[in-house]
Amino acid sequence: MIRIVVAEDEHLIREALVSLLALEDDLEVVAQAASGDEALAMLRKHTPDVAVLDLQMPGPSGIDVARTVASELPGCACVIVTSHGLPGHLKQALAEGVRGFVPKTISGAGLAEVIRTVQAGGRHVDPALAADAIAAGDSPLTAREADVLLAADGGAPVEDIAARVSLSPGTVRNYLSSAQGKLGATTRHEAVRIARERGWI
Repeated sequence: MIRIVVAEDEHLIREALVSLLALEDDLEVVAQAASGDEALAMLRKHTPDVAVLDLQMPGPSGIDVARTVASELPGCACVIVTSHGLPGHLKQALAEGVRGFVPKTISGAGLAEVIRTVQAGGRHVDPALAADAIAAGDSPLTAREADVLLAADGGAPVEDIAARVSLSPGTVRNYLSSAQGKLGATTRHEAVRIARERGWI
């Protein structure tokens, strides 16, 4: 029996996932969670074989949870289920040891098969998401440029961004200018949009 923890913040989707997986004779959902923090608590308590994690949920994201699982529960394989399959998210997930990455449009039987695959040591990445990630390429941004762009999201003034990322306003302007140039953006707002669409921030 493959033991599973399901973490998804939308109640209806979580219940549907649990119900679909319950139809499989060799799968058992041992716990559910509605947030990243709750997911970590359930994973530590039940030490399942597989964690099915929503990419975006309150508290730590699915990728953040997977990072913790990789260090604390190496016997647990992680599958990310998402409606936001951006190329950068896929690359981040794989870098953190996630073994499965699928859209929420996957069937129940399809998800069950992915769970069996990752539990047996294999990997499964949705082909369309993989193709998008390859086409997008790697992020040209440095970690610091990405931090500054993320802080700039929402149109905050340079002084506020500087305070948030512990840099001088002049250094923030330099990072924003560099990021804009790398992304071919004419404004920092456009740079933020491009980086977000590609999952780079």
